[in-house]
Amino acid sequence: MSFNRIIIVGNLGRDPETRFTPQGTPVCTFPLATSERRKDPSGSVENTTTWFKVSVWGRQAELAQEYLAKGRQVYIEGRLRLAEYIDRTGNKRLSPEVTTTGIQFIGQRTEGSRGPELAFAAAAGGAIVRAEDEAPL
Repeated sequence: MSFNRIIIVGNLGRDPETRFTPQGTPVCTFPLATSERRKDPSGSVENTTTWFKVSVWGRQAELAQEYLAKGRQVYIEGRLRLAEYIDRTGNKRLSPEVTTTGIQFIGQRTEGSRGPELAFAAAAGGAIVRAEDEAPL
């Protein structure tokens, strides 16, 4: 048996973009950043940011498109995959990609918008929306 699950709390790097599959299923993608502070060997503090490419499917995608925006904080559960690509200078790079199985909006809501708390109250009774059945646990 194998197990591939990642939990991330981070901030959106740009507004979400939604596309539809030929079957009409919505797919929402956005970059998600996590940051951590570490002391290097000399004792000075350095900040490290890790970027993830996140894809959200189905009803979750519709909610993410409606309620998320650049800078918003979000809790993501999903499956991690490392995609290999060649950058502009010809170097091989790895890009962490996450396909969500659960998402929860956290952090402050923006002015003039319905808060994420209302979105989840309407969509899932305030629980994390999961991709498997898109119903609260």
